[in-house]
Amino acid sequence: MFVLENGVKNKGEDPRLQAISQAIRVVPHFPKQGIMFQDITTLLLDHNAFKDAVDIFVDRYRDMDISVVAGVEARGFIFGSSIALGIGAKFAPLCKPGKLPGEVISEKYVLEYGTDCLEMHVGAVQQNERVIIIDDLVATGGTMSAAIRLLERADAEVVECACVIGLSDLKEQVCDDVPCCNFFWMISQVRCKLNGKPLYILVEPRQVENGF
Repeated sequence: MFVLENGVKNKGEDPRLQAISQAIRVVPHFPKQGIMFQDITTLLLDHNAFKDAVDIFVDRYRDMDISVVAGVEARGFIFGSSIALGIGAKFAPLCKPGKLPGEVISEKYVLEYGTDCLEMHVGAVQQNERVIIIDDLVATGGTMSAAIRLLERADAEVVECACVIGLSDLKEQVCDDVPCCNFFWMISQVRCKLNGKPLYILVEPRQVENGF
């Protein structure tokens, strides 16, 4: 379980985190061999665990003067819109190309094979508005980094990024001198930022018995 500087200090202090983690289904070898897919649809089917996840985020951001919650397509929409309602902020969807009907600004990012793109409606955020970015999972951080760049091009202030699940690929993006989230990876405690922005994560990825 993740240890959060301004939240839960260890596994035993908040039973909600354990329940959230247990509500996430692991699907081995999906969408390809070797991938342990973290399926949050089972979390959404558990009303109490889903509410707990949203409540933890809402408790964190309620008093941080957040104007906009930006959700990354598609599962970031589910958590992001709920958090926006809870803290009294507006919700801005960050979409894949061709999904938004109005004028957009876009930001490309590199995938393992090729590139992808995020788009946002022009005018969705205003200059100097304080924004948090929400997604269900962060692995390498490429999509989230593109979201940060996109919002900063609109002159918004990105306060923090947040996800339900954080994968161990982020271990390579460690910044030991920055007090944001403290993760327990296998044996070591590290601190992490993404593109200079604090990264807040609820749980580490679940494993299945006997691994792969």
